[in-house]
Amino acid sequence: MTDALSAPVTDRAAAITGDNPLVGARGEGAAVQFEGVVKDYGTNRVLHGVDLDVRPGELVSLLGPSGCGKTTALRVLAGLEQANGGIVRIGGRDVSNVPTNKRDIGMVFQSYSLFPHLTVLRNTAFGLNMRRVAGREAARRANAALELVGLEELADRYPHQLSGGQQQRVALARALVTEPRVLLLDEPLSALDAKVRVQLRDEIRRIQLRLGITTVFVTHDQEEALAISDRIAVMHKGGIEQIGTPDELYLRPASAVVADFVGLSSVLPGRAGGGRVDVLGFSLPLITPAPDGPVEAYIRPENVRLADQGVSGTVLESTFLGSHRRTRVRTESGMTLALQHSVGERVEFGQVVTVAIDDVPVAVRPPTD
Repeated sequence: MTDALSAPVTDRAAAITGDNPLVGARGEGAAVQFEGVVKDYGTNRVLHGVDLDVRPGELVSLLGPSGCGKTTALRVLAGLEQANGGIVRIGGRDVSNVPTNKRDIGMVFQSYSLFPHLTVLRNTAFGLNMRRVAGREAARRANAALELVGLEELADRYPHQLSGGQQQRVALARALVTEPRVLLLDEPLSALDAKVRVQLRDEIRRIQLRLGITTVFVTHDQEEALAISDRIAVMHKGGIEQIGTPDELYLRPASAVVADFVGLSSVLPGRAGGGRVDVLGFSLPLITPAPDGPVEAYIRPENVRLADQGVSGTVLESTFLGSHRRTRVRTESGMTLALQHSVGERVEFGQVVTVAIDDVPVAVRPPTD
C-alpha cells in the first residue's frame, strides 16, 4: 500500500481549479532537513542536535510549550539565527551559511509587521519591489496573492482600516507573493480571537494545499496543530520527542511527554504487568512496553463512559461543550477522572454515577512520588 504522504500534494488534495497565476506556477515544494542542528545562547543550549525531515509539499507543525526550542528551530531554518552545529538543507542544498534573503522562503510572524503608510496592495508587493520586479508585473502578482487570501477588494485600504484577521491575511499574501519554495509560520494566529483563528487556520491549510508549498508551522496550540498538519513534531527541551501524523501522536504517543501535551488526559495510578496496566480495577493494554510495577496511566476522557457496572464516583462538575459534555468524577478511592459523553446524558453536581474505562491502549509513566 502506498504511503499517502509520499504522494505529490496534487494527488493528496482535491483539485482546485482557477486561473490564479500563483497556482498555475506551483511546484511540488522543496524538502527541508535538519541534520543534528545545535543552537547555543552563551552557555545555554537551546537545540540539542535536532533531526527533522519535511517532505516536499508537506505541512509540518512544530508543537510544544514555551521554551522548548520550536521558534528557535524556525529562526535557524529562516537564517535569522546561526546554528552552532549541524546542517540545514532546503531542496537538498546546504543553506546553513546562506543569508535569509537567498533561501527562497516566505515567513509570517505573530505580529503582522505591515507598513502603516502603504496600502494593502503595496504591502503585498513589497518583496517583489525589493527583487526589482517591474511595477505592472508586481501589481499583477500582488493582486493574485490577495485573491488567494480573499482580500482583492481591499487592495487600496491601509492596515489601520483592517481587522486583525485581515491584517494577518495581508501578511500571508506578502509571504506568498514571491512564490517561495518554503513557507514558515511562527505562531501566526495567537493574537486573534477564537473564531477568527479557526477560520484563518483553515484558510492557511486550503491555500497550502492549493499551492503545494512546503510549510513549517510553529504553534503551542495542540488543536491548531492537530487540525491542519500532515505531521507534527512535538518538541521538548530542545529536541523532538516524537514526529508523526495527528492520529499517531494522539492515539499512540511514544512517551509520557507526548501523552501529557497532546490531548486531555486524567493521570491515574496503576500497576503494570504482562503488557497491561491495572487502573481502578480495569486491565488496559499498554501503548508501549513498561517495566512491571507501579506506574501512572494517561486515560483519555473519550475512553471513559457512564455505565451500569464499573466504579462508583461523585460528580464534581459537568460542562456543556456544544457537541458533548465533559464531566469530572471523584471515585470512592479519591481519584479524579474526566469523561466525555453525549449532551443527552445529563448529570448534576454531587450525583453518584458509575463509570467504566474502555479497553483502549494507554500511555504510562513512572510514578512521580
